[in-house]
Amino acid sequence: MTMLTPDFSSRSEAPASREVSDPITDLLRSHARQLIAAALEAEVQVVLDQLRVDGRDVVRNGYLPSRYVTTAVGDVEVEVPRIRSRDGEVVNFASSTVPRYLRRSESISAWAAFAYLKGISEADVSSVLEVVLGEGAKKLTPAVLSELKKSWTREFNEWNTRDLSKMRFTYLFADGIYQEIRGDNPKICVLVLMGVDTHGRKHLISIEDGVRESTQSWREVLLGAKARGLKAPKLATGDGALGFWAALDEVFPSTTHQRCWMHKTSNILNYLPKATRAKAKDDLHQIWMAESREAAEKAMTLFEEKYSAKYPRAVICLTKDRDALLAFYDFPAEHWLHVRTTNAIESTFATLRHRTKRVKGAFSKDSALAMMLQLGLEAQKRWHRITAVERLGELIEGVRFVDGVAQLAA
Repeated sequence: MTMLTPDFSSRSEAPASREVSDPITDLLRSHARQLIAAALEAEVQVVLDQLRVDGRDVVRNGYLPSRYVTTAVGDVEVEVPRIRSRDGEVVNFASSTVPRYLRRSESISAWAAFAYLKGISEADVSSVLEVVLGEGAKKLTPAVLSELKKSWTREFNEWNTRDLSKMRFTYLFADGIYQEIRGDNPKICVLVLMGVDTHGRKHLISIEDGVRESTQSWREVLLGAKARGLKAPKLATGDGALGFWAALDEVFPSTTHQRCWMHKTSNILNYLPKATRAKAKDDLHQIWMAESREAAEKAMTLFEEKYSAKYPRAVICLTKDRDALLAFYDFPAEHWLHVRTTNAIESTFATLRHRTKRVKGAFSKDSALAMMLQLGLEAQKRWHRITAVERLGELIEGVRFVDGVAQLAA
């Protein structure tokens, strides 16, 4: 017997869809279509009734050609009703539920933006979301993301000029984030201010590009925030960039300086051989984890005695900022965890660095700043409030703290 084996080698196979389908999702899509249809019918009836009250002779006139709208449960077929006027004047029914040019719900744009912010490239966003949205994810083209980025730039420009006069920030955090961009200057320094309000909530205050971390650049940032209503904070935390501290003394001379222990530790360890770093790091922890300023001073002196002979530059790096490193002891102990470092700023923008490594020269200056705002606002939703909020009020009232304890009048 001769067996004939069909040859399928010349057939082109369509790429398999990544869409995940299940009975629950199918049911949701079916009900979504029914709900949208019911909402449109109710909406068109309200318009008909109002037109008739106004003396117009109008009737239903079928539907516009159906189209698909991408929603959180995938593509849903939509038919928008039409109205016909019998008195000669044209009537166009414009639905607020399904606007004329709507092709995707707002939540889908938010999903696409979130995926992009988390480091997924423009070209991959649609394929990643296809698992949930099905074929409708293909509408999320790079052009769509380009429009989203333009809207972020507009939002950034409005946000960076908003009024700050109605808020009081007790603590201020400052850091310079170096970001790669396209163009002749492949890297910019983005100057970021974050603050803690009287309710213990952390907020981004300002995001601006500067010339490295110069005094003039930080002066412009601080003066701009002050002009928008920022009042002098009680404590400011930042790294060792001298430009910020010089500008802070000019703009808010009453604000106490706190050096960031994360940056300082990194700087000190750079002066030590790798074999010594783990032990030295533990010794540094003994300083900023001490229960009192006196204990911290003793731990700092011990560090100096242990490492000054062989590694004098490491010791100088530590001791030259002694007062600024231990300033947090004059503030509530419940807040020490928050005010000793600028970790909140550093961790917030780590995703942007990850994206730039994947797509070299991914941003222009404007889009980089806008992207940083979006990342910051997204992170801001998850930032923990500072504990013991009542201590913030005590600081504003002028209560003195020693080793983290309030010195209240007897």
